[in-house]
Amino acid sequence: MYGLCARAADDGAVQRLLDIKRRPAGQALPLFVAGIDQAALIVELTTPARVLAARFWPGALTLVLPRRPSFRTLAAAGATVGVRAPADPVLRELAAELGPLTGTSANRHGRPETHSAADARAQLGDDVDLIVDAPLPATGVASTVVDCSGERTVRILREGAVARDELARALVGVAEIG
Repeated sequence: MYGLCARAADDGAVQRLLDIKRRPAGQALPLFVAGIDQAALIVELTTPARVLAARFWPGALTLVLPRRPSFRTLAAAGATVGVRAPADPVLRELAAELGPLTGTSANRHGRPETHSAADARAQLGDDVDLIVDAPLPATGVASTVVDCSGERTVRILREGAVARDELARALVGVAEIG
């Protein structure tokens, strides 16, 4: 699907993204990072998170972890934040150059996801500065979201591209899936 992105540390850009999306206040957004080193600046990495990141990043796995108090963003004001090193090398390079990014699907809240530049333009109009017209893979699946805030137990919050059995195999001897 098409997505909206903003530099996570830029409160004005994040607020604009939320306004364009018409997303209700208080719903956290994921952060996209260049890799594990950048994630460590944002969140407290647990052992299970390190194991899963080493196995599945870059890729469609979002890890929910305690946010470091020193990292502030309107995208995730709570105690935890979801971080992911996306498979797309352009997004990772942008995160490396600009700092962590935040993003969400390029559609108005409650409306269908967009799968083309024309769909995104039809829903969002001129509210966005730029739409990159790029082909999307036909088999796109949402990321799996895993709460890794504990050291011995992880919880799958949303199963997606990374299946439960793959997670369980990666975590043998490290943590249980609760």
